[in-house]
Amino acid sequence: MAAWMIPALKAILPHVGTIIEAAKPVFSRKTAGADRQTPDELLAEVQAAITNNADHIKALAEQLQRTVTVLEQQAEAVDARLKRAYRLCGVALVVSLAALGVTVASWLGR
Repeated sequence: MAAWMIPALKAILPHVGTIIEAAKPVFSRKTAGADRQTPDELLAEVQAAITNNADHIKALAEQLQRTVTVLEQQAEAVDARLKRAYRLCGVALVVSLAALGVTVASWLGR
């Protein structure tokens, strides 16, 4: 077993029981009551689920839009910092070439 798996399993295993207990009623409830519902009740339940899903999708779309906006702002900030770094590198190149020129001139002047 990989060495990284042991700490990961130690972190995850205490929570597996909680997850199973929380998920169990969701899966058992629908199968037990599905045969007693009329088609109208089933249709109403499906319509309610569709409406609920549509609300969740709308909320997720709004969150995604905010996330994309923030990412675009951060990309612009990073782009500005990159341009500033390029300018700084250009200045450093000019200064180093001037220093090299002074060094070569002093060597040739001897």
